[in-house]
Amino acid sequence: MTDAASASLRPDLALVPRPDSVTPLPGRFILDHHTGLRAGPGAEAAADLLREMLTPTTGLPLATDAGGRISLLLTSGQQALGAEGYVLTVRPDSVLLSAARPDGLLRGIQTLRQLLPPEALAAEGARPRTPASGWSLPCVRITDRPRFAWRGAMLDVARYFQPVSYVRRFVDLLALHKLNVLHLHLTDDQGWRMPVAAYPRLTEIGGRRAESEGDGIPHEGAYTRAELAGLVAYAARRGVSVVPEIEMPGHARAALAAYPELGNRPGVRLEPWTRWGVCENVFGVHDAVLDFCRGVLDEVADVFPGPYVHLGGDECPRVEWERSPAARDRITAEGLAGPGALHGWFLGAAAEHLAKLGRRPLGWTGTGTELPTAFTAMAWLDTEHGRAAALRGHDVIMAPYRSTYLDYPQSTDPGEPRGQDGVLDLRGAYDNEPAPAHWEPEAARRVLGTQAQLWTEYARTPAELEYLAFPRLCALADTAWSAHRDWPDYLRRQGHHQTRLDALGVRGRSLPPHPERNAPCAPRPEPEPTSAARP
Repeated sequence: MTDAASASLRPDLALVPRPDSVTPLPGRFILDHHTGLRAGPGAEAAADLLREMLTPTTGLPLATDAGGRISLLLTSGQQALGAEGYVLTVRPDSVLLSAARPDGLLRGIQTLRQLLPPEALAAEGARPRTPASGWSLPCVRITDRPRFAWRGAMLDVARYFQPVSYVRRFVDLLALHKLNVLHLHLTDDQGWRMPVAAYPRLTEIGGRRAESEGDGIPHEGAYTRAELAGLVAYAARRGVSVVPEIEMPGHARAALAAYPELGNRPGVRLEPWTRWGVCENVFGVHDAVLDFCRGVLDEVADVFPGPYVHLGGDECPRVEWERSPAARDRITAEGLAGPGALHGWFLGAAAEHLAKLGRRPLGWTGTGTELPTAFTAMAWLDTEHGRAAALRGHDVIMAPYRSTYLDYPQSTDPGEPRGQDGVLDLRGAYDNEPAPAHWEPEAARRVLGTQAQLWTEYARTPAELEYLAFPRLCALADTAWSAHRDWPDYLRRQGHHQTRLDALGVRGRSLPPHPERNAPCAPRPEPEPTSAARP
């Protein structure tokens, strides 16, 4: 049995995700009010974060101390571990966390948090409670680095708005599991959540809908620019990048309700859509629409400094373009083959503007053929479509719905909350493989990573979101970070990890005593452009 496997049998070393190498050492490191924290050059922000996360729940000040027994250091000797790798050595008299880059220290901090008693992770606002055994760390040497650079989760706030306070909590949960991307789905047919100063009606009108699927309950919500900028800074301190998604040219009904002149039937007044699925109302292709998209993307780039902007990009019905004189004029002017070619032309124009802003475009892809080559493809249909996109020259993020869509029920239990048709159980999420072994090397090299999707047609509240996310998000985090696959070992580690989630107040689905596979999501045919396959 390897060191890491044997360590996972010890509850205090049962870490999620699994580190590369775990070597237990004798003894424990005791923390008390005199324990100091030493941060080397460039490690100050990581030390501040460790103190921010531990002091409120443990009551330990972890004061800055040049001779402190806990040391955080950036060292050139760890270059082989890459941007996020780290080495953590805990001995009875000292703790040393070292990395080549700041993000490596941030990942190591999350490991330190998991090594402490679960009470150290107490939910925000909980009274500090020292465990009976006191605050201590098991002595251990951990050498660790991730398998994939992109390890994320998408949160859909367009269908059901979530307050920024909850999104910050979600960021904290991602960071704990060494997930480093929050993909924020900000606009859709049913709601527009990001303010754009030049277009105030986007949130004033597009941010409100009369009901949802006939429930008669109005729904509304939008963020302020300050809230989004604050969220980006909050996430960055934890090593999480926020990727905004602004849908175009389809999934645009909320924007068209606010500004009908951007549509293909400018004289027709619309309301934000109150149904789910794919709406036939899409952006027009006249110059004013391109000016609008450029203006929106300018403000998006101002608020979100990361390298990627997600443009949605799929599920764009052509019916309005087929009937539009303006669309026919555009087809002629650009020398396009027909209405279907307007899709790629539109996305190409948006991608060109993003390039001028120093950003890279991301887009959903089912077949791999919808996106211009400048796009990084987020493959949602299945792994083979991701492979096809990679072989066409796209960088790829794998998000196949059968193993990453957390809006599917977790079991066949009739008490499960309503969701999409089918089941994604914990084993199904764990079996997500972003780059299968049979792929060509050139395709596998194009895979940046993977992410989970939390669509919210059937989840209105934070409690519902967390029930859907956990523990399946833990399983995805485990396989995104570690190349090692061992289902019984994961279950052992997850069993102890549940105590951490409990301390955090996460009310996910409990692990059954003897987890069994339920029916996986049934395969379905490739969707027509107007289907509701991708929420």
